[in-house]
Amino acid sequence: MLTAGLGIWAAITIAVAGPVTSPEYLPVHVAQAEGYFAQEKLDITLKVERSEGDAARALARGQADLTATSIDTAYGQGHVGGEPPLLLFGLTAAPPVAIVVSPSHRASIRSLADLRGQPVGLPGAGTPEHAMLTSVLSHAGIRIQQVPVHSYGLLRLAGALEQGQVAAAVLGDPWVTRLAGEGGGVLADLRTRAGARRWLGAETVHAAVFVRPDSKLSERELTAVARALLRAVARLSEGSPEALAAALPGSVKGSPEDFATRLQGARGSWLPRGRVTEEMLKVSVEQARERAPLPETVKLPLLRWYPLILAEPLRKAQEPSRR
Repeated sequence: MLTAGLGIWAAITIAVAGPVTSPEYLPVHVAQAEGYFAQEKLDITLKVERSEGDAARALARGQADLTATSIDTAYGQGHVGGEPPLLLFGLTAAPPVAIVVSPSHRASIRSLADLRGQPVGLPGAGTPEHAMLTSVLSHAGIRIQQVPVHSYGLLRLAGALEQGQVAAAVLGDPWVTRLAGEGGGVLADLRTRAGARRWLGAETVHAAVFVRPDSKLSERELTAVARALLRAVARLSEGSPEALAAALPGSVKGSPEDFATRLQGARGSWLPRGRVTEEMLKVSVEQARERAPLPETVKLPLLRWYPLILAEPLRKAQEPSRR
């Protein structure tokens, strides 16, 4: 426990989805590395997990107070006895990824419709790339079953695309930027909010920070978390890659060259002020349900979705600090 002025602040554990270099969850790492949580008088422990599902399950099992993970896993695996977690802070509209066409297939694949019957590569099944491919195709009127999907490790996937072993692949940076520069074509780009809206058909949220539905954290503590995250997103939007990399752990930033490219590719994906509207949440959960059915035990709203959004802490976090 920490003493903050006249109040007592509980230690808070945040489960953060992996892989650790994922740009979607950089705001959480930056808030920790730059001392923004500490400046809010919060004793934060980051519990970095291997995947989005692991981060969601850590919340459900009581191993974390909050989790930074995807919509799909938050509701599918992060519920507590069927009660869904509450959304505190929206991170990204969609994973900052793109569907990239192999240089050897650019002449024959000019639209999403041309992917029917063509092999498409993914880093793995159940990844954010897989989720986005499913939803982008669905919005274009194409069933995922019409596209042969092949899973590779990330390095093998980039090589398979370059060599024409797959006609297209879903990748993030630095691979999108590199392959586009080497003759690959970007068929659908979700690395910005405008791109996500175009290819998914609506304003959406993918990654967010969620709170246990039975959380004992006070509104004051949640407001402090949201305020630190707001500062982190602003820092990521404005800071130089060199300055940001200098503060981050080596495992988070990876190679300096790759970090700069990943950062640039993700800067357009973070949601303004962390805000998620009721309609954004509804549409995003509906898309998640189309990708994979949620457990029948999860008690989701029939009409109004605002009870699942913790709007008040975020609103207060945007007020001028009185520290």
